[in-house]
Amino acid sequence: MEIRYAVSPAETKTLGTEQLRKEFLIENLFAPGELKLVYSHVDRFITGGVIPTNEPVKLEADKHTMGADYFLERREIGIINVGPKGYVTVDGTEYEMDSKDGLYVGLGNKDVTFRSADPSNPARFYFNSTPAHRNYPTEKIAISQADPQHLGSITNSNERTIYRYIHLNGVKSCQLVMGMTLLKPGNMWNTMPCHTHNRRSEVYFYFDMPEDGVVFHLMGEPTETRHVVMRNEQAVISPSWSIHSGVGTSNYTFIWGMAGENQEFSDMDMVAMKDLK
Repeated sequence: MEIRYAVSPAETKTLGTEQLRKEFLIENLFAPGELKLVYSHVDRFITGGVIPTNEPVKLEADKHTMGADYFLERREIGIINVGPKGYVTVDGTEYEMDSKDGLYVGLGNKDVTFRSADPSNPARFYFNSTPAHRNYPTEKIAISQADPQHLGSITNSNERTIYRYIHLNGVKSCQLVMGMTLLKPGNMWNTMPCHTHNRRSEVYFYFDMPEDGVVFHLMGEPTETRHVVMRNEQAVISPSWSIHSGVGTSNYTFIWGMAGENQEFSDMDMVAMKDLK
């Protein structure tokens, strides 16, 4: 498990490109047959990925970092399959996961394993985990059941559909909020006009990008913006004081996960375009 510490706005202003990437960018989330984990001290957020191949892969705790006997002893987790069909087994119950299906698993579940329907064309499970204080039921969220919201316009190059998986009016959790945004062809911008939310941090995971495509992810205080160049299947940590927006060289998909003081999706401090620098 890789550990990332919290970085202040004042410190971020002094960072060069490589240090900025080291602090906020998560480049390597997937390796065949391995569980990859990044623990951030920003809201104790864990971001991870797994590609199960010939053998199932178990979700295991890093005892030194987490101080727990099993991963969900004090945590909850949201999982989305971004690859071919696979299965997640939770304490003996198996859930079939097609591409872009989600699964919420609550506090106290001891045995979580991942496997692929076809090891030669394996599933790719991306997940976010946050601390939890009570158990909510494990629940699958097929993309067909997720709550869609259509936003933007082709005029502004940001026509997109937001699917909410784990949220106040959907699958319940202690603090984790999670969903996915699909940009339509010909649209490249996300979350612009941008916002911050001092009460919540966020992690963005970009995927469905061409091999030579990039997203310029914008971060930082509204008056001190920076950018991080991102490629397919990479994630970026967004502290509560930072904007989180981006533009790509083509359309793409991204998963957003949030944690913090509340779960109000609309709790945003909007930033006027004239105030961006």
